[in-house]
Amino acid sequence: MRLSTPLYEKIYDAVSLIPAGKVATYKDIATLIGHPNSARVVGNALHINPYDGVVPCHRVVNSTGRVAKSFGLGGEDEQIRRLKNENVEVVNLHVNLDKYRWNGEL
Repeated sequence: MRLSTPLYEKIYDAVSLIPAGKVATYKDIATLIGHPNSARVVGNALHINPYDGVVPCHRVVNSTGRVAKSFGLGGEDEQIRRLKNENVEVVNLHVNLDKYRWNGEL
């Protein structure tokens, strides 16, 4: 069962802003939507992302740049594949946040 709440919709809207070739952390998204202590909520929302192909949840990584162990749309290998298709380097399951982190600007 897919659950969507107003908070989840805010998360999906924020993640939709991340441009191809960039990543954000769960905390970045939580902060962007005004809930800086809700990084886990962001992770939960993205795990059940009902908008595959529209909301690029593969562009969200943890605070160290690690891809999701249980990426909800096919596992970590799929997240890595999607990131690499956007020319984001993934080394040892990590993205270099200094190089690829989105600064929140459009």
